[in-house]
Amino acid sequence: MGDEVKIDKQLFHTRLGHFVSAWKDPKKNEAYAGAGSVVVVLGKTAEGPYSKSLSLHFWLLGYEFPATLFLITPDKFYVVTTAKKAKHLEALSGGKVPVEFLIRGKDETENKKQFQQICDVIKKSGNKVGVLIKDQAQGPFAKAWKESYNPETLGVEEVDVSTAFSQVMSIKDEGELKIMRASSRALVGITKDYFIDEMSKIIDEEKKVSHESLSRKIEAKIDDEKFFKAKALKLGDDFDVTQLDWTVGPVIQSGGKYDLKQNAQSDENPLHAGIILASMGLRYKSYSSQIARTYLIDPTKSQEKYYSFLSDLQWRVLTELRDGAVCKDIYNKALQTIKQKHPELEKHFLKPIGFGIGIEARDGSLIIGPKSTRVLKDGMTLCVTIGLSDLENPKPQDSKSKNYSLLLTDTVRVTQGDPLVFTGGCPKDLKEAAFYFKDEEPEVKPKPEKKAARATAPKSTAVIMKSKLRGERKEVDDGAEQRRKEHQKELQVTMQARGLDRFSEGGAVGDGKGKRQIKRFESYKRENQLPLAVSDLKIVVDTKNQTIIVPIFGRPVPFHIATIKNASKTEEDDFTYLRINLLSPGQGVGRKDDLPFEDPNAHFLRSLTYRSTDNERIASICDSITDMKKNATKKEQERKEMEDVVTQDNLREMRNRRPQRLPDVFIRPGMDGKRLPGELEIHENGLRYQSLRQDQRVDVLFSNVKHLFFQPCAHELIVLIHVHLRDPIMIGKKKTKDVQFYREATDIQFDETGNRKRKYRYGDEEEFEQEQEERRRRAELDKEFKAFAEKISEAAKKIEAGVDVDVPYRELGFSGVPYRANVLCSPTTDALVSLTDMPFLVITLDEIEIAHLERVQFGLKNFDLVFVYKEYTKPVTHINSIPMELLENVKEWLDSSNIAYSEGPLNLNWPTIMKTVIQDPKQFFLDGGWSFLASDSDEEDGEDEEEESEFEASDFGEESDGSDSDESQFSDDNASADEGSEASDMESGDDWDEMEEEAERKDKRGGDEKEKPKKRKR
Repeated sequence: MGDEVKIDKQLFHTRLGHFVSAWKDPKKNEAYAGAGSVVVVLGKTAEGPYSKSLSLHFWLLGYEFPATLFLITPDKFYVVTTAKKAKHLEALSGGKVPVEFLIRGKDETENKKQFQQICDVIKKSGNKVGVLIKDQAQGPFAKAWKESYNPETLGVEEVDVSTAFSQVMSIKDEGELKIMRASSRALVGITKDYFIDEMSKIIDEEKKVSHESLSRKIEAKIDDEKFFKAKALKLGDDFDVTQLDWTVGPVIQSGGKYDLKQNAQSDENPLHAGIILASMGLRYKSYSSQIARTYLIDPTKSQEKYYSFLSDLQWRVLTELRDGAVCKDIYNKALQTIKQKHPELEKHFLKPIGFGIGIEARDGSLIIGPKSTRVLKDGMTLCVTIGLSDLENPKPQDSKSKNYSLLLTDTVRVTQGDPLVFTGGCPKDLKEAAFYFKDEEPEVKPKPEKKAARATAPKSTAVIMKSKLRGERKEVDDGAEQRRKEHQKELQVTMQARGLDRFSEGGAVGDGKGKRQIKRFESYKRENQLPLAVSDLKIVVDTKNQTIIVPIFGRPVPFHIATIKNASKTEEDDFTYLRINLLSPGQGVGRKDDLPFEDPNAHFLRSLTYRSTDNERIASICDSITDMKKNATKKEQERKEMEDVVTQDNLREMRNRRPQRLPDVFIRPGMDGKRLPGELEIHENGLRYQSLRQDQRVDVLFSNVKHLFFQPCAHELIVLIHVHLRDPIMIGKKKTKDVQFYREATDIQFDETGNRKRKYRYGDEEEFEQEQEERRRRAELDKEFKAFAEKISEAAKKIEAGVDVDVPYRELGFSGVPYRANVLCSPTTDALVSLTDMPFLVITLDEIEIAHLERVQFGLKNFDLVFVYKEYTKPVTHINSIPMELLENVKEWLDSSNIAYSEGPLNLNWPTIMKTVIQDPKQFFLDGGWSFLASDSDEEDGEDEEEESEFEASDFGEESDGSDSDESQFSDDNASADEGSEASDMESGDDWDEMEEEAERKDKRGGDEKEKPKKRKR
């Protein structure tokens, strides 16, 4: 026994005082059976359950002292032990009950005298001595005591005082209860967060794993320190994993063979998908807890009924556990309930239904059974076990399912009212305990009609299909055009009123949240943290602290890298000059680098210049500063990039049934490494994509889903389910707000080799069959993905995070360039999307404030579409190069979606416009709001009619300015060139006839004139 042993003297005397006080109290000393003294002998350490003697050692001392004898009298406490052990026990002297030590040595004669002294005290104390009848001490020490102690010779009677010890030890103090709660939580964690996952995985994957193998795997889990440190277990930072030990099992039983006894063991039979019993018990810091659960795999109605009754019966028993209740009464009430509701179960009912638990894993003196007269007290801890054994299954699915048993065990604390269930964190309701792995196709419920918010959009299909050609745009109904203009005016008025109401308080958008914060940097807190090299008054680049230290007037001055703009070097004659430029207000460094300063009116240092003849050192310093600046800028960009990434809650896996799966799908954005297919699973609160590589998975919670799209493979190479998120997540090292699951629908995905029909069929017949087969495959893919998307929607609605499945209307789509490539942009009920190619485009219609059509003028082949969002801090979205023949179609769709739009001939500088709006939105709307967009286009139309030549000059000048701006991504040079050629053609066309007449006159008149010069030459 090491020197680290520390015995709590106060706790020892408090607990010994409880024992002696009850002994002396005539109302409580019935369990002492008139004993005048009590002898407790602990021999050598033995494996197995704790005996009452060993439990007494842990209860009084907190440690086990083998080969030690305790003699307790109402007035004194005697200890017979070795000198080494007595050294640890010396601290117990000086308490309310005196403690006397008798030290054993190697002298056998002296040792016998000590035992004789103990016998004399026993005889002197009375004619009855209390002993623990069931405890049989073993070893040389116990043998020597038996040789010296003979009750008949002493003339005393031995009486069993096990119940007396049980009464005082069964009522736990707060320290003991805290330890038992920790023990129970550890047990719940192993059962709920580990065993259930392992068990369901074995059943789901139909693996053959024996009960013993699974039991050993669970048994080894107590060595996993990381598992018990998880916050979900709520064990605290002071939880010591090294003090965990098993008291029961783990015992796993299934397949028709069940043993509900406390000492049952796992056998070598394989785990069977039927009724599975799991029992286990842990000891933490000498205090035990137990739990048992029954899991039902594809149960029958009869099994469900009996399990529900057993769960209800256990709850009834728990409500009877309170201070003052008699154990036999509790049992009899439970038996009476069975007789009333299910009399056929009486012969299967397990007895007893509970026992005391604490330092002893099973207190045999505290039993909840038909004959126990023990009275429960506040502070007692019990293990309540309700079971039904050897039940017959009327509808067995195989030979191993004919017989089954049910068992529920919990560790509880008795109180004045309802008990506290320490292991209640592991659920036992039928919906949590039943697992359904048989695939049952749910009934397909008719989908409710889409909400009418965007219902008018599909109605315009006929108009779009009839007006595809550029020349046919003139055939649009004038009445419809007028109605659209009136509707747009209403939308503009509504938008203006909403803006005035929204910003009636004034101030900037976002209450200053969008403003750039003033950053403060601290390179060193104390002077002694400066590098030692600064003592030489040289320029020092401190990469660790991101600082450059330069000498100024003989003192080292540090500059954080964030205050430095750049560094450069120049060589002149024998000197190399190093120039360090610092950031300061008014440098005109550009909009993106315009950092805020705490006091812009203060004096700032703009630059520092040093010269040296050591060219290599200056070059090295310049390179080091440049590299440090690059790294700092890169880190800052990465930090900004990750600012809006959220950490999702944990995915709650589907445990009571097999999750619905969509196999062989790929994910975009792709995972790291080789592209491999995976499975998409629907769980309780989200989706999980599991790649073939076990270390690659993506979880998407329903609460983070904003839009759910299904796009069929018609006219496409893939069929897909697309999830647009509210907040971005990380997939590998990529940040994304869009996650897509797809499967390719091309012929290359299907193996058509080895088809015998191919050798007999040729030409058109074979091609016709191939086309039919491809159409059938595509239809099946669409059906499979659409059904899975609807299942996702239904699962999300169960947790009140519902989102409807949205399908793009391809017939309403228009081609454009939202990023770099020309793609098809298709409206849906709630969004405008482009999902086939990356990067994806998803624009939520409800978030749009206004749409503006740019470059709408005669002679241009394309126009641009700009979406301005209600959240003004969000950058506008451009869709460029939309064919001009689709202009009316786009207007019709925008109007049908209740989106206000305007049009103009120019590309506008939107960053400048939005900056103005954000600075003072109230004044913006007081000045007319977005009406300036429509008024500009109206004024241009008027000028076009009255002053054509002026319009052309100003138009082309402004157009070129717009195309050269920073914000325009595409040039209109080709369009301008086309217009220029057309204009020149128009100018030449006005005098063409006159030019022909002039040429004819010259020909007639010039014949003779041409001859004369020739003659003169001769």
